[in-house]
Amino acid sequence: MSTNFNEMVELFKMELELCQLKPTETMAVLTSGEVLKDYAKAFMEAAKMIGANTFELNIPPANRGISGSFGITPLTDNRAAVEMLKKADLIIDLVLLLFSKEQLELQNEGKRILLVVEPFEVIKRMFPKPSDKQRVLFAADLLKKAKELRFTNKAGTDVTYQLGQYPILVEYGFADEPGRWDHLPSGFSAGTPNDGGVEGVVVLDRGDILFPFNRYVQEPVTLTIKDGLVTTIEGGFDAMLMREYMESFQDPRAYAISHIGWGLNERAKWHSLALDSNVFGMDGRSFYGNVLFSLGPNTELGGTNDTKCHLDIPLKDCTLYLDGKLIVKDGDVVIEEMKPV
Repeated sequence: MSTNFNEMVELFKMELELCQLKPTETMAVLTSGEVLKDYAKAFMEAAKMIGANTFELNIPPANRGISGSFGITPLTDNRAAVEMLKKADLIIDLVLLLFSKEQLELQNEGKRILLVVEPFEVIKRMFPKPSDKQRVLFAADLLKKAKELRFTNKAGTDVTYQLGQYPILVEYGFADEPGRWDHLPSGFSAGTPNDGGVEGVVVLDRGDILFPFNRYVQEPVTLTIKDGLVTTIEGGFDAMLMREYMESFQDPRAYAISHIGWGLNERAKWHSLALDSNVFGMDGRSFYGNVLFSLGPNTELGGTNDTKCHLDIPLKDCTLYLDGKLIVKDGDVVIEEMKPV
């Protein structure tokens, strides 16, 4: 069933208002080839309704190398395109600039960037509310003050992160401040560990999610972590899949532990992959009470690890502590300020 274009324009107009787009500003829509052309058209129509100037920058697709790799984008080393985007105040990213040096350059220039790549029905269901921002910022403040994060699960996970070296990732679904990047839709906060500051064991259980494979774990996978690096990956098929994928990058930094956080979007659905595996995965990354465990790059938060291998692994039914204080218990957020309103 085709999406009603007018409905798309109206929803994107609401999003641009959350992003604080003003009639005096310019919005750019970054596209590649024919991908998400309906989104580009709808965003530009929505910007015109607000009274803002707008333009579309369409550039050829990138050769990303290994499927699922990050950091290589259609904007990579395209200086003319980067300079053109600097003329905008708000950039709608329909090509996935995440973990690229070009995105960081644009943010450092004060440009607001909004990534939009999920199917429209996912965007509509998970669409942000203004109150989401306060809940996610509350989580970010907890992470910012914490020196240690520990999480466990009944499958045998017990791992500890040392925090404080890097800033906190905040995703509430709209880019409303200079230099801010966000993802429509989303709803979580995460921190990156100190270099070498993760020790313990993570056991992925049945039903946990493996991105970028868009696959539910079928049998337990045990990851041993020492000095911030995964040293062993043990289990059945899912363990083999992870090992061979990570080995294919021929980069020891692929085994580094990346960001860690928890989901706060009660409109996200853990079971969404069972309905449609052709998604980026913001349902899985954001569902309420998840623990989002990640491997690979940390450049988005000021680190130097720019490996192209990135795995996000949302876990169900975990228990998480910050400096010994209970935050999530068996997949349920226990702090009142982060509960749905």
